[in-house]
Amino acid sequence: MYSCKQLGGYPTLLQCWIHEYFPTVGKRGENWKPVDNCGLPRAMRWSYRQGVLKVDDLRPILEELTPTDVIWRPFEDHRAWRVFDEICLYRGCLKWGETVVPYLPDRCLRQFGYRQYVPSPPLDCMMTTDIDVDCISYHQSVIAVIGSSTVATTPSDVEDNYLEWYYRVSHPRLVPPHRDAPREVPVLVYDVGPSDPDWARVSTLIHRYLRQVNAEEEDPQFSDLFEALHISRSH
Repeated sequence: MYSCKQLGGYPTLLQCWIHEYFPTVGKRGENWKPVDNCGLPRAMRWSYRQGVLKVDDLRPILEELTPTDVIWRPFEDHRAWRVFDEICLYRGCLKWGETVVPYLPDRCLRQFGYRQYVPSPPLDCMMTTDIDVDCISYHQSVIAVIGSSTVATTPSDVEDNYLEWYYRVSHPRLVPPHRDAPREVPVLVYDVGPSDPDWARVSTLIHRYLRQVNAEEEDPQFSDLFEALHISRSH
């Protein structure tokens, strides 16, 4: 991405975020593996490739994504060099100069390795009394965020009532009903992953390796591994 002169600043971060979390969306080229170049900026991992899809073409692709199409924790291979800091689970407002914005990790817990539950209502930063004090005592917020959750067995783990909430509260805002007639938004049922912890571990390891080598299911040399992945997820 560093070689693309048309992008810079925040758009570069957004583009790299898409490549890291959604490998099936858009076109991407990989210059090197993160495990081999831990000291380089993450954006240098990707090289720009001209795509042909427009926004209207990408919308149905995004709508059809399933939990297995998402890399929920793309930076786990970097933990040997930079340990996870629990302050990332602080829920509150962040301040930079005169700018104050809410930071809500309870809305993306799967990125931190926890089962996603129905999050609390968004914070109103205008009602915040003292952001500095909140940041200093962030441990209380961390306990509140992960206290009602558990460590995920599979990367896409959610609580039983989360998807119903997502399609009732969040998803209709992204996909508004047709103007001519109201419609029901179905609650999709995805494969929740293996119920047995050993099979779940096998599934996670296979999926991690296939992701690291950018394997495609249509590639004959990886067909046995993809079959093993599907078998492990069915248990």
